Amino acid sequence: MNAKLRVAGFIAVGALAGALATIQLQAFARNAAAPLPLEELQQLAAVFGMVKSDYVEPVDEKKLIGDAISGMVAGLDPHSQYFDKKTLKEFREQTGGKFVGVGIEIGMEDGLVKVQSPIEGSPAFRAGIKSGDLITRIDETPVKGLTMDQAVKRMRGEPNTKVTLTVFRKSESRSFPVVITREEIRIQSVRAKMLEPGYAWLRVSQFQDRTVEDFVRKLEDLYKQDPNLKGLVLDLRNDPGGLLDAAVAISAAFLPENVVVVTTNGQIPESKATFKAAPEYYARRAGSDPLKRLPAAVKTVPLVVLVNEGSASASEIVAGALQDHKRATIMGAQTFGKGSVQTVRPLSADTALKITTARYYTPAGKAIQARGVVPDIWLDETAEGNVFAALRMREADLNKHLSGADEKKDEARNKAREEARQKLEEQLSKQKDAPKPLPEFGTAEDFQLQQALNQLTKRPVIVSKTAVERKAEADVN
Repeated sequence: MNAKLRVAGFIAVGALAGALATIQLQAFARNAAAPLPLEELQQLAAVFGMVKSDYVEPVDEKKLIGDAISGMVAGLDPHSQYFDKKTLKEFREQTGGKFVGVGIEIGMEDGLVKVQSPIEGSPAFRAGIKSGDLITRIDETPVKGLTMDQAVKRMRGEPNTKVTLTVFRKSESRSFPVVITREEIRIQSVRAKMLEPGYAWLRVSQFQDRTVEDFVRKLEDLYKQDPNLKGLVLDLRNDPGGLLDAAVAISAAFLPENVVVVTTNGQIPESKATFKAAPEYYARRAGSDPLKRLPAAVKTVPLVVLVNEGSASASEIVAGALQDHKRATIMGAQTFGKGSVQTVRPLSADTALKITTARYYTPAGKAIQARGVVPDIWLDETAEGNVFAALRMREADLNKHLSGADEKKDEARNKAREEARQKLEEQLSKQKDAPKPLPEFGTAEDFQLQQALNQLTKRPVIVSKTAVERKAEADVN
Protein backbone atom coordinates (compact mmCIF):
# COMPACT_ATOMS: atom_id res chain seq x y z
CA MET A 1 0.00 0.00 0.00
CA ASN A 2 2.90 2.38 0.76
CA ALA A 3 4.21 1.92 -2.78
CA LYS A 4 0.81 2.78 -4.17
CA LEU A 5 0.59 5.90 -2.04
CA ARG A 6 4.06 7.03 -3.14
CA VAL A 7 3.05 6.72 -6.81
CA ALA A 8 -0.22 8.54 -6.24
CA GLY A 9 1.65 11.27 -4.38
CA PHE A 10 4.17 11.65 -7.19
CA ILE A 11 1.52 12.07 -9.88
CA ALA A 12 0.35 15.60 -9.41
CA VAL A 13 -1.75 15.80 -12.59
CA GLY A 14 -5.27 14.90 -11.54
CA ALA A 15 -6.73 13.13 -14.60
CA LEU A 16 -3.76 10.84 -15.12
CA ALA A 17 -3.39 10.15 -11.41
CA GLY A 18 -6.95 8.88 -11.28
CA ALA A 19 -6.54 6.76 -14.39
CA LEU A 20 -3.26 5.18 -13.32
CA ALA A 21 -4.44 4.55 -9.77
CA THR A 22 -7.50 2.76 -11.13
CA ILE A 23 -5.40 0.71 -13.53
CA GLN A 24 -2.97 -0.18 -10.76
CA LEU A 25 -5.68 -1.30 -8.34
CA GLN A 26 -7.28 -3.42 -11.03
CA ALA A 27 -3.96 -4.96 -11.96
CA PHE A 28 -3.16 -5.89 -8.35
CA ALA A 29 -6.63 -7.39 -7.96
CA ARG A 30 -6.22 -9.43 -11.14
CA ASN A 31 -2.71 -10.69 -10.45
CA ALA A 32 -1.06 -9.93 -7.13
CA ALA A 33 2.17 -11.56 -8.32
CA ALA A 34 2.65 -9.05 -11.16
CA PRO A 35 2.64 -5.47 -9.83
CA LEU A 36 2.88 -2.58 -12.28
CA PRO A 37 6.36 -1.10 -12.95
CA LEU A 38 6.42 1.96 -10.71
CA GLU A 39 9.49 3.67 -12.18
CA GLU A 40 8.12 3.53 -15.74
CA LEU A 41 4.75 4.85 -14.58
CA GLN A 42 6.52 7.72 -12.91
CA GLN A 43 8.23 8.52 -16.22
CA LEU A 44 4.87 8.41 -18.01
CA ALA A 45 3.41 10.82 -15.48
CA ALA A 46 6.42 13.10 -15.76
CA VAL A 47 6.13 13.27 -19.57
CA PHE A 48 2.41 13.97 -19.25
CA GLY A 49 3.13 16.83 -16.86
CA MET A 50 5.84 18.31 -19.12
CA VAL A 51 3.59 18.20 -22.18
CA LYS A 52 0.78 19.87 -20.23
CA SER A 53 3.01 22.64 -18.90
CA ASP A 54 5.70 23.15 -21.60
CA TYR A 55 4.15 22.35 -24.98
CA VAL A 56 3.89 25.26 -27.39
CA GLU A 57 0.10 25.41 -27.09
CA PRO A 58 -2.53 23.98 -24.71
CA VAL A 59 -3.37 20.31 -25.18
CA ASP A 60 -6.45 18.34 -24.20
CA GLU A 61 -5.83 15.98 -21.25
CA LYS A 62 -8.25 13.33 -22.47
CA LYS A 63 -6.68 13.32 -25.93
CA LEU A 64 -3.22 12.93 -24.41
CA ILE A 65 -4.32 9.93 -22.37
CA GLY A 66 -6.12 8.42 -25.36
CA ASP A 67 -3.03 8.87 -27.52
CA ALA A 68 -0.85 7.28 -24.84
CA ILE A 69 -3.14 4.24 -24.66
CA SER A 70 -3.31 4.04 -28.47
CA GLY A 71 0.46 4.11 -28.75
CA MET A 72 0.89 1.42 -26.10
CA VAL A 73 -1.57 -0.91 -27.82
CA ALA A 74 -0.38 -0.15 -31.37
CA GLY A 75 3.11 -1.30 -30.36
CA LEU A 76 1.85 -4.83 -29.72
CA ASP A 77 0.72 -6.07 -33.14
CA PRO A 78 -1.22 -4.77 -36.18
CA HIS A 79 -4.63 -5.91 -34.89
CA SER A 80 -4.74 -4.71 -31.27
CA GLN A 81 -6.42 -1.31 -31.04
CA TYR A 82 -7.77 1.25 -28.58
CA PHE A 83 -11.28 2.38 -29.52
CA ASP A 84 -12.28 5.92 -28.65
CA LYS A 85 -15.91 6.96 -29.04
CA LYS A 86 -15.70 7.45 -32.82
CA THR A 87 -13.71 4.32 -33.68
CA LEU A 88 -15.84 2.16 -31.36
CA LYS A 89 -18.97 3.33 -33.20
CA GLU A 90 -17.35 2.49 -36.56
CA PHE A 91 -16.29 -0.95 -35.27
CA ARG A 92 -19.82 -1.73 -34.09
CA GLU A 93 -21.20 -0.67 -37.46
CA GLN A 94 -18.72 -2.89 -39.27
CA THR A 95 -19.43 -6.04 -37.27
CA GLY A 96 -23.13 -5.27 -37.03
CA GLY A 97 -23.45 -5.13 -40.80
CA LYS A 98 -25.21 -1.77 -40.84
CA PHE A 99 -24.25 1.87 -41.29
CA VAL A 100 -25.72 5.17 -42.44
CA GLY A 101 -24.93 5.94 -46.07
CA VAL A 102 -26.17 5.66 -49.64
CA GLY A 103 -25.95 1.88 -50.06
CA ILE A 104 -23.37 0.89 -52.68
CA GLU A 105 -20.57 -1.66 -52.80
CA ILE A 106 -17.58 0.08 -54.35
CA GLY A 107 -14.09 -0.36 -55.75
CA MET A 108 -11.63 2.02 -57.40
CA GLU A 109 -10.90 2.42 -61.11
CA ASP A 110 -8.53 5.02 -62.58
CA GLY A 111 -8.66 6.94 -59.29
CA LEU A 112 -12.47 7.11 -59.30
CA VAL A 113 -15.05 5.29 -57.19
CA LYS A 114 -16.56 2.47 -59.23
CA VAL A 115 -19.96 1.10 -58.24
CA GLN A 116 -19.65 -2.67 -58.05
CA SER A 117 -23.25 -3.11 -57.01
CA PRO A 118 -25.99 -0.99 -55.43
CA ILE A 119 -27.41 -2.72 -52.35
CA GLU A 120 -30.94 -3.81 -53.17
CA GLY A 121 -33.56 -1.50 -51.65
CA SER A 122 -30.99 1.15 -50.66
CA PRO A 123 -31.28 4.89 -51.49
CA ALA A 124 -28.68 4.46 -54.28
CA PHE A 125 -30.64 1.52 -55.71
CA ARG A 126 -33.87 3.55 -55.71
CA ALA A 127 -32.05 6.52 -57.26
CA GLY A 128 -31.05 4.40 -60.26
CA ILE A 129 -27.33 3.97 -59.56
CA LYS A 130 -26.05 1.01 -61.61
CA SER A 131 -23.15 -1.42 -61.49
CA GLY A 132 -20.22 0.05 -63.44
CA ASP A 133 -21.12 3.69 -62.74
CA LEU A 134 -18.13 5.88 -61.87
CA ILE A 135 -18.49 8.52 -59.16
CA THR A 136 -16.40 11.56 -60.03
CA ARG A 137 -17.49 14.01 -57.31
CA ILE A 138 -19.00 13.72 -53.83
CA ASP A 139 -20.81 17.00 -53.19
CA GLU A 140 -18.21 19.56 -54.30
CA THR A 141 -15.16 17.32 -53.72
CA PRO A 142 -13.48 15.64 -56.72
CA VAL A 143 -12.96 11.92 -56.09
CA LYS A 144 -9.64 11.88 -57.96
CA GLY A 145 -6.94 11.94 -55.30
CA LEU A 146 -9.11 10.51 -52.51
CA THR A 147 -8.44 7.09 -51.01
CA MET A 148 -11.30 4.62 -50.87
CA ASP A 149 -11.66 5.18 -47.11
CA GLN A 150 -11.83 8.95 -47.62
CA ALA A 151 -14.48 8.55 -50.30
CA VAL A 152 -16.50 6.20 -48.09
CA LYS A 153 -16.41 8.64 -45.17
CA ARG A 154 -17.70 11.47 -47.39
CA MET A 155 -20.61 9.36 -48.61
CA ARG A 156 -21.56 8.28 -45.11
CA GLY A 157 -23.14 10.65 -42.61
CA GLU A 158 -26.18 11.20 -40.45
CA PRO A 159 -29.63 9.78 -41.31
CA ASN A 160 -31.87 11.99 -43.49
CA THR A 161 -28.99 14.18 -44.70
CA LYS A 162 -28.40 14.64 -48.44
CA VAL A 163 -25.30 13.98 -50.54
CA THR A 164 -24.87 14.80 -54.23
CA LEU A 165 -22.95 12.25 -56.30
CA THR A 166 -21.73 13.16 -59.78
CA VAL A 167 -21.95 9.97 -61.83
CA PHE A 168 -20.28 9.11 -65.13
CA ARG A 169 -22.03 6.27 -66.96
CA LYS A 170 -19.78 4.79 -69.66
CA SER A 171 -22.58 3.03 -71.52
CA GLU A 172 -24.32 6.39 -72.07
CA SER A 173 -21.17 8.57 -72.33
CA ARG A 174 -22.59 11.16 -69.96
CA SER A 175 -22.17 12.62 -66.48
CA PHE A 176 -25.08 13.62 -64.28
CA PRO A 177 -25.72 14.54 -60.63
CA VAL A 178 -27.75 12.31 -58.31
CA VAL A 179 -29.04 13.66 -54.99
CA ILE A 180 -29.40 10.87 -52.43
CA THR A 181 -30.78 11.01 -48.89
CA ARG A 182 -28.70 8.92 -46.52
CA GLU A 183 -30.35 6.25 -44.39
CA GLU A 184 -29.41 3.20 -42.37
CA ILE A 185 -28.06 0.47 -44.65
CA ARG A 186 -27.90 -3.20 -43.83
CA ILE A 187 -24.99 -4.82 -45.61
CA GLN A 188 -25.71 -8.02 -47.52
CA SER A 189 -22.63 -10.08 -46.71
CA VAL A 190 -23.88 -13.13 -48.64
CA ARG A 191 -24.68 -13.38 -52.36
CA ALA A 192 -25.65 -16.45 -54.38
CA LYS A 193 -26.76 -17.55 -57.82
CA MET A 194 -27.00 -20.61 -60.06
CA LEU A 195 -24.01 -20.91 -62.40
CA GLU A 196 -25.53 -23.58 -64.61
CA PRO A 197 -28.09 -26.33 -64.00
CA GLY A 198 -27.06 -28.26 -60.88
CA TYR A 199 -24.20 -25.96 -59.86
CA ALA A 200 -24.30 -22.84 -57.69
CA TRP A 201 -22.08 -20.04 -56.37
CA LEU A 202 -22.38 -18.66 -52.85
CA ARG A 203 -20.18 -15.75 -51.79
CA VAL A 204 -19.52 -14.59 -48.22
CA SER A 205 -17.84 -11.17 -48.28
CA GLN A 206 -17.56 -10.72 -44.49
CA PHE A 207 -18.59 -12.51 -41.28
CA GLN A 208 -21.03 -10.18 -39.52
CA ASP A 209 -23.97 -10.36 -37.12
CA ARG A 210 -26.43 -11.16 -39.92
CA THR A 211 -24.15 -13.37 -42.02
CA VAL A 212 -25.38 -16.76 -40.75
CA GLU A 213 -29.03 -15.85 -41.25
CA ASP A 214 -28.29 -14.48 -44.74
CA PHE A 215 -26.21 -17.58 -45.54
CA VAL A 216 -29.04 -19.94 -44.54
CA ARG A 217 -31.62 -17.97 -46.52
CA LYS A 218 -29.47 -17.86 -49.68
CA LEU A 219 -28.68 -21.58 -49.45
CA GLU A 220 -32.37 -22.36 -48.98
CA ASP A 221 -33.14 -20.34 -52.11
CA LEU A 222 -30.54 -22.26 -54.12
CA TYR A 223 -32.05 -25.58 -53.09
CA LYS A 224 -35.53 -24.32 -53.99
CA GLN A 225 -34.22 -23.52 -57.46
CA ASP A 226 -32.58 -26.95 -57.74
CA PRO A 227 -33.30 -29.53 -55.00
CA ASN A 228 -30.73 -31.87 -56.60
CA LEU A 229 -27.75 -29.55 -56.43
CA LYS A 230 -24.66 -31.37 -57.76
CA GLY A 231 -21.99 -28.92 -56.65
CA LEU A 232 -21.41 -25.65 -54.80
CA VAL A 233 -18.66 -23.03 -54.94
CA LEU A 234 -18.17 -21.24 -51.60
CA ASP A 235 -16.38 -17.99 -52.48
CA LEU A 236 -14.28 -16.48 -49.67
CA ARG A 237 -11.94 -14.39 -51.82
CA ASN A 238 -11.11 -10.99 -50.29
CA ASP A 239 -13.22 -11.87 -47.23
CA PRO A 240 -11.38 -10.05 -44.40
CA GLY A 241 -13.04 -12.13 -41.66
CA GLY A 242 -15.17 -10.93 -38.79
CA LEU A 243 -17.05 -12.81 -36.10
CA LEU A 244 -15.81 -16.19 -34.88
CA ASP A 245 -19.25 -17.65 -34.17
CA ALA A 246 -20.31 -16.91 -37.76
CA ALA A 247 -17.24 -18.74 -39.10
CA VAL A 248 -17.97 -21.74 -36.86
CA ALA A 249 -21.61 -21.79 -38.03
CA ILE A 250 -20.79 -21.72 -41.74
CA SER A 251 -18.19 -24.47 -41.23
CA ALA A 252 -20.75 -26.50 -39.27
CA ALA A 253 -23.26 -26.24 -42.12
CA PHE A 254 -21.05 -28.50 -44.23
CA LEU A 255 -19.37 -30.67 -41.55
CA PRO A 256 -20.53 -33.66 -39.48
CA GLU A 257 -21.92 -32.71 -36.09
CA ASN A 258 -19.48 -32.17 -33.22
CA VAL A 259 -16.24 -32.35 -35.22
CA VAL A 260 -13.61 -29.74 -34.32
CA VAL A 261 -13.76 -26.54 -36.39
CA VAL A 262 -10.97 -24.53 -34.77
CA THR A 263 -8.94 -24.36 -31.57
CA THR A 264 -7.41 -21.33 -29.87
CA ASN A 265 -4.50 -20.98 -27.47
CA GLY A 266 -3.14 -18.01 -25.53
CA GLN A 267 -1.88 -16.85 -22.15
CA ILE A 268 -5.12 -16.65 -20.18
CA PRO A 269 -7.32 -19.70 -19.43
CA GLU A 270 -10.28 -18.34 -21.45
CA SER A 271 -8.11 -18.26 -24.59
CA LYS A 272 -7.54 -22.04 -24.53
CA ALA A 273 -10.67 -23.30 -26.27
CA THR A 274 -12.03 -25.75 -28.80
CA PHE A 275 -14.95 -24.83 -31.08
CA LYS A 276 -17.00 -27.64 -32.60
CA ALA A 277 -19.69 -28.02 -35.26
CA ALA A 278 -22.53 -27.87 -32.75
CA PRO A 279 -25.14 -25.17 -31.92
CA GLU A 280 -23.69 -24.39 -28.49
CA TYR A 281 -20.60 -23.00 -30.26
CA TYR A 282 -22.38 -20.69 -32.71
CA ALA A 283 -26.07 -20.18 -31.78
CA ARG A 284 -26.79 -16.70 -30.39
CA ARG A 285 -29.68 -17.96 -28.24
CA ALA A 286 -29.85 -21.18 -26.21
CA GLY A 287 -31.96 -23.79 -27.91
CA SER A 288 -31.87 -22.08 -31.32
CA ASP A 289 -30.02 -23.45 -34.33
CA PRO A 290 -30.20 -21.35 -37.53
CA LEU A 291 -28.75 -24.26 -39.54
CA LYS A 292 -31.70 -26.56 -38.79
CA ARG A 293 -33.60 -25.14 -41.77
CA LEU A 294 -30.98 -26.34 -44.24
CA PRO A 295 -31.60 -29.53 -46.25
CA ALA A 296 -29.58 -32.58 -45.25
CA ALA A 297 -27.94 -32.60 -48.70
CA VAL A 298 -25.79 -29.60 -47.67
CA LYS A 299 -23.63 -31.98 -45.62
CA THR A 300 -22.63 -34.00 -48.70
CA VAL A 301 -22.89 -31.68 -51.72
CA PRO A 302 -19.52 -31.56 -53.58
CA LEU A 303 -17.83 -28.36 -52.46
CA VAL A 304 -15.07 -26.09 -53.76
CA VAL A 305 -13.84 -23.17 -51.63
CA LEU A 306 -12.22 -20.22 -53.43
CA VAL A 307 -9.63 -18.23 -51.47
CA ASN A 308 -6.91 -15.68 -52.23
CA GLU A 309 -4.39 -13.43 -50.49
CA GLY A 310 -7.28 -11.29 -49.21
CA SER A 311 -9.02 -14.16 -47.41
CA ALA A 312 -8.27 -13.59 -43.73
CA SER A 313 -9.15 -14.59 -40.20
CA ALA A 314 -12.68 -16.06 -40.07
CA SER A 315 -12.56 -17.03 -43.74
CA GLU A 316 -9.29 -18.87 -43.07
CA ILE A 317 -10.96 -20.74 -40.21
CA VAL A 318 -13.68 -21.97 -42.58
CA ALA A 319 -11.21 -22.92 -45.33
CA GLY A 320 -8.87 -24.65 -42.85
CA ALA A 321 -11.67 -26.65 -41.22
CA LEU A 322 -13.16 -27.82 -44.52
CA GLN A 323 -9.71 -28.71 -45.83
CA ASP A 324 -8.58 -30.65 -42.75
CA HIS A 325 -11.81 -32.67 -42.68
CA LYS A 326 -11.43 -33.31 -46.44
CA ARG A 327 -14.90 -31.85 -46.94
CA ALA A 328 -13.92 -29.43 -49.72
CA THR A 329 -11.27 -28.75 -52.33
CA ILE A 330 -9.55 -25.44 -51.59
CA MET A 331 -8.64 -23.54 -54.76
CA GLY A 332 -6.95 -20.20 -55.38
CA ALA A 333 -3.95 -18.70 -53.60
CA GLN A 334 -2.37 -18.94 -50.16
CA THR A 335 -4.53 -16.93 -47.76
CA PHE A 336 -3.64 -13.80 -45.79
CA GLY A 337 -2.41 -15.54 -42.64
CA LYS A 338 -4.26 -13.69 -39.87
CA GLY A 339 -4.40 -16.48 -37.32
CA SER A 340 -4.87 -14.41 -34.19
CA VAL A 341 -7.90 -13.85 -31.95
CA GLN A 342 -8.92 -10.35 -30.87
CA THR A 343 -11.12 -9.85 -27.81
CA VAL A 344 -12.96 -6.55 -27.30
CA ARG A 345 -13.01 -5.50 -23.64
CA PRO A 346 -15.10 -2.44 -22.69
CA LEU A 347 -13.30 0.30 -20.77
CA SER A 348 -16.29 2.64 -20.47
CA ALA A 349 -19.62 3.21 -22.21
CA ASP A 350 -17.81 4.87 -25.13
CA THR A 351 -14.35 3.27 -25.18
CA ALA A 352 -12.95 -0.24 -25.47
CA LEU A 353 -9.78 -2.21 -26.00
CA LYS A 354 -9.43 -4.71 -28.82
CA ILE A 355 -6.53 -6.92 -27.79
CA THR A 356 -4.99 -10.04 -29.28
CA THR A 357 -5.58 -12.87 -26.81
CA ALA A 358 -4.89 -16.11 -28.72
CA ARG A 359 -3.79 -17.82 -31.93
CA TYR A 360 -6.03 -19.93 -34.19
CA TYR A 361 -5.25 -23.53 -35.13
CA THR A 362 -7.00 -25.70 -37.71
CA PRO A 363 -8.53 -29.05 -36.62
CA ALA A 364 -5.28 -30.80 -37.61
CA GLY A 365 -3.33 -28.42 -35.36
CA LYS A 366 -1.84 -26.29 -38.14
CA ALA A 367 -1.14 -22.67 -37.19
CA ILE A 368 -2.73 -20.08 -39.47
CA GLN A 369 -0.74 -17.11 -38.14
CA ALA A 370 1.64 -15.53 -40.68
CA ARG A 371 1.22 -18.55 -42.98
CA GLY A 372 -2.41 -18.92 -43.92
CA VAL A 373 -4.15 -21.80 -45.63
CA VAL A 374 -2.35 -23.33 -48.60
CA PRO A 375 -4.81 -24.30 -51.36
CA ASP A 376 -5.10 -27.83 -52.71
CA ILE A 377 -5.14 -26.42 -56.25
CA TRP A 378 -3.33 -23.18 -57.08
CA LEU A 379 -5.07 -20.83 -59.52
CA ASP A 380 -3.91 -17.67 -61.23
CA GLU A 381 -6.14 -14.59 -61.21
CA THR A 382 -6.65 -14.63 -64.97
CA ALA A 383 -6.05 -16.95 -67.91
CA GLU A 384 -2.94 -14.86 -68.68
CA GLY A 385 -1.54 -15.30 -65.17
CA ASN A 386 -1.47 -13.17 -62.01
CA VAL A 387 -1.90 -9.42 -62.32
CA PHE A 388 -2.06 -7.98 -58.82
CA ALA A 389 -1.42 -10.97 -56.53
CA ALA A 390 2.22 -10.12 -55.84
CA LEU A 391 1.25 -6.59 -54.79
CA ARG A 392 -1.24 -7.69 -52.16
CA MET A 393 -0.17 -7.45 -48.52
CA ARG A 394 -0.31 -10.51 -46.32
CA GLU A 395 -0.02 -10.86 -42.55
CA ALA A 396 3.69 -11.70 -42.79
CA ASP A 397 4.25 -8.33 -44.53
CA LEU A 398 2.75 -6.31 -41.67
CA ASN A 399 5.03 -4.54 -39.23
CA LYS A 400 5.08 -6.12 -35.74
CA HIS A 401 3.00 -9.13 -36.80
CA LEU A 402 2.92 -12.10 -34.45
CA SER A 403 5.37 -14.75 -35.58
CA GLY A 404 3.99 -17.94 -37.08
CA ALA A 405 5.06 -21.49 -36.38
CA ASP A 406 6.11 -22.15 -39.98
CA GLU A 407 7.46 -18.71 -40.80
CA LYS A 408 11.07 -19.87 -41.17
CA LYS A 409 9.93 -22.59 -43.58
CA ASP A 410 8.26 -19.91 -45.68
CA GLU A 411 11.37 -17.74 -46.05
CA ALA A 412 12.11 -19.05 -49.56
CA ARG A 413 8.54 -18.51 -50.68
CA ASN A 414 8.41 -15.03 -49.13
CA LYS A 415 11.68 -14.11 -50.85
CA ALA A 416 10.37 -15.34 -54.22
CA ARG A 417 7.14 -13.42 -53.65
CA GLU A 418 9.03 -10.21 -52.83
CA GLU A 419 11.11 -10.58 -56.00
CA ALA A 420 7.90 -11.10 -58.02
CA ARG A 421 6.37 -8.03 -56.41
CA GLN A 422 9.37 -5.85 -57.29
CA LYS A 423 9.38 -7.17 -60.86
CA LEU A 424 5.67 -6.45 -61.26
CA GLU A 425 6.03 -2.94 -59.85
CA GLU A 426 8.82 -2.26 -62.37
CA GLN A 427 6.67 -3.56 -65.23
CA LEU A 428 3.69 -1.45 -64.16
CA SER A 429 5.85 1.68 -63.85
CA LYS A 430 6.93 1.30 -67.50
CA GLN A 431 3.39 0.84 -68.81
CA LYS A 432 1.63 3.90 -70.18
CA ASP A 433 -1.83 2.51 -69.49
CA ALA A 434 -3.01 1.11 -66.18
CA PRO A 435 -3.50 -2.67 -66.19
CA LYS A 436 -7.00 -3.86 -66.90
CA PRO A 437 -8.88 -4.29 -63.61
CA LEU A 438 -9.88 -7.79 -62.58
CA PRO A 439 -13.48 -8.78 -63.37
CA GLU A 440 -16.09 -8.67 -60.63
CA PHE A 441 -16.40 -11.87 -58.63
CA GLY A 442 -19.27 -14.05 -59.81
CA THR A 443 -19.38 -12.78 -63.40
CA ALA A 444 -18.88 -14.80 -66.57
CA GLU A 445 -15.37 -13.29 -66.87
CA ASP A 446 -14.33 -14.55 -63.40
CA PHE A 447 -11.50 -16.94 -64.39
CA GLN A 448 -11.03 -18.54 -60.97
CA LEU A 449 -14.75 -19.18 -60.57
CA GLN A 450 -14.79 -20.88 -63.96
CA GLN A 451 -11.95 -23.18 -62.84
CA ALA A 452 -13.85 -24.00 -59.65
CA LEU A 453 -16.89 -24.91 -61.75
CA ASN A 454 -14.65 -27.04 -63.99
CA GLN A 455 -13.39 -28.87 -60.90
CA LEU A 456 -16.95 -29.69 -59.82
CA THR A 457 -18.06 -30.78 -63.29
CA LYS A 458 -14.86 -32.78 -63.87
CA ARG A 459 -13.86 -30.61 -66.82
CA PRO A 460 -10.18 -29.65 -67.32
CA VAL A 461 -8.89 -27.12 -64.78
CA ILE A 462 -6.29 -24.55 -65.83
CA VAL A 463 -4.03 -24.59 -62.78
CA SER A 464 -1.52 -21.87 -61.91
CA LYS A 465 1.34 -21.54 -64.37
CA THR A 466 3.78 -21.71 -61.47
CA ALA A 467 2.10 -24.64 -59.71
CA VAL A 468 4.99 -26.98 -60.56
CA GLU A 469 7.56 -24.62 -59.07
CA ARG A 470 5.43 -24.14 -55.95
CA LYS A 471 5.08 -27.91 -55.47
CA ALA A 472 8.82 -28.41 -55.82
CA GLU A 473 9.42 -25.63 -53.30
CA ALA A 474 6.92 -27.15 -50.86
CA ASP A 475 8.63 -30.53 -51.17
CA VAL A 476 11.98 -28.96 -50.31
CA ASN A 477 10.49 -27.26 -47.25
